[in-house]
Amino acid sequence: MNSHWVPGNRLSLLENGEGYYPRVFEAIAGAEKEVLLETFILFDDKVGRQLHEALMKAAQRGAKVHVLMDGWGSPDLPASFTQPLLDAGVKLRAFEPVQRVLGARVNLLRRMHNKIVVVDGRVAFVGGINYSIDHLAEFGELSKQDYAVEVEGPLVGQIQAFCRANVDAPQPTRGQWLKRWRATLRRRGVADFTGEGALAAFVTRDNNEHRTDIERHYRAAIRSARTRILIANAYFFPGYRFLRDLRRAARRGVQVDLFLQGRPDMLWVKRASELLYRHLMRAGVNIYEYKERPLHGKVAVVDDMWATVGSSNLDPTSLSLNLEANVVVRDEAFARHLRERIDDLLETCCDRVELPTPGRLQSAWIVVRSMVVFHALRRFPDWTRSSSKKEPRVVPLGAETVP
Repeated sequence: MNSHWVPGNRLSLLENGEGYYPRVFEAIAGAEKEVLLETFILFDDKVGRQLHEALMKAAQRGAKVHVLMDGWGSPDLPASFTQPLLDAGVKLRAFEPVQRVLGARVNLLRRMHNKIVVVDGRVAFVGGINYSIDHLAEFGELSKQDYAVEVEGPLVGQIQAFCRANVDAPQPTRGQWLKRWRATLRRRGVADFTGEGALAAFVTRDNNEHRTDIERHYRAAIRSARTRILIANAYFFPGYRFLRDLRRAARRGVQVDLFLQGRPDMLWVKRASELLYRHLMRAGVNIYEYKERPLHGKVAVVDDMWATVGSSNLDPTSLSLNLEANVVVRDEAFARHLRERIDDLLETCCDRVELPTPGRLQSAWIVVRSMVVFHALRRFPDWTRSSSKKEPRVVPLGAETVP
């Protein structure tokens, strides 16, 4: 795994745009030397323009500002938005610029799905929240429910080194990452980590050396669970081994609760998850569907001691194709707080899914369907391997994007 556990971190859970944007914009407003920002979506709307203003001011004060956005997720930013940033000295880059056929975006696979901000090496933000107004309640009934974590302490050095490596190359090797991280710590005079604070790790997924790191952290926590597993994930369609670990945990007496979309932003995603319901529920897994608005979170808590917050869904694209970033935490106070926030929604805004009793013909169809689904789950990483071998392109904004 590409994670390195370090103690002594101060972590704050940020919920939705209302909790996230003010903290990020305040941190950028205080930037003196450097802002590193990676995001899947950046829109020219109310939120995007607030970020635009904060980045402009930081660059004008002399801070080095680097922004990496995904080309598919952020395809239509006008020159009126980007040119002032470029003129101020902001370095804008697009990961795998969007390709269109008859006006439709076609290069959906292998996205840069990270949502990371690092300011001056002193504070970092990691989570699932993009820069668009649909993360604010004022957007209406389709506003998204989501989470991020604010980090202060030694872990910021890891995150900063990762983002700095991405300024030069889209996917640093393990050796590059460790070398840059250690050099950063030496410059900051950090040798040994002591004192109070949360034990945490920064875990990323790429298509080179770290294809399964985030999933392996999840599975290790699930296998070690003793009392409860609580997973809140927007797009839930994990692999066979992940499902097997959940079923085994439930059968050995662990309370396994899945908090999934009941009011999805994309209906087909919910339909895919529903294919797994019966298989999981027959083993004792509890499934709840969140009805208030679309769930966009990617968080989990195990035994009120282990937690994760990040960008990675538990579906084939996040687990096999996209670049993702999570913070994993071993800290009772943080884990309990996250669990309480999810439990509050579970109790007030969710419907528990009941296992239906199918007829004989329907039962036969369920068996056949399950065989097809699990075969696909087993083979998906192999099918996508050829797609993920090609090195991704990261181009400065305004450069030629057609090969």
